[in-house]
Amino acid sequence: MLTTSCPTPSMADRIVLDSGPLVALARADALDVLAAFPDSFVAPLQVRFELEAGAERGHVVIDTPSVVYLPLADALNPLALAELGAGEAAVIQHALEQRIGVVGIDERKGRRAARAVGLTVTGTLGLLARAKILGVLSALRPIVERMQARGVWFDEDLVERGLVPLGE
Repeated sequence: MLTTSCPTPSMADRIVLDSGPLVALARADALDVLAAFPDSFVAPLQVRFELEAGAERGHVVIDTPSVVYLPLADALNPLALAELGAGEAAVIQHALEQRIGVVGIDERKGRRAARAVGLTVTGTLGLLARAKILGVLSALRPIVERMQARGVWFDEDLVERGLVPLGE
């Protein structure tokens, strides 16, 4: 399943993003897709720090005006940090602090933790599927294949379950 529930534009006016979807979209040269969404995208500063550290190590540079980076209201929860990376923990905490119901996380542990606290979870494939439904993209498969060719891993069953219902 691409999301725990596929939010409609009226359900999600803000989505908190982790680094995973941003990296995947950047590797496919598809970050501009975010600008066409009716939603606004935010991320905690911890995600920005992860992206900057990755760029310093030679990974893709992510620079998009479509994501606003914001500080957390409180220090990161140490229990969350014991189980999750700083980015995932911060995304979940930021969503809860700001009462944002939808998070974009690709990593399995982070997705599970977000669902456990009642958040709706989407990931890279869910964002792309939503972009197609909204008419932002005409085809997903070429973008997904470009991501895979550039090192982004997706479970093949998940890819097919996501693309086939959308006519791909």
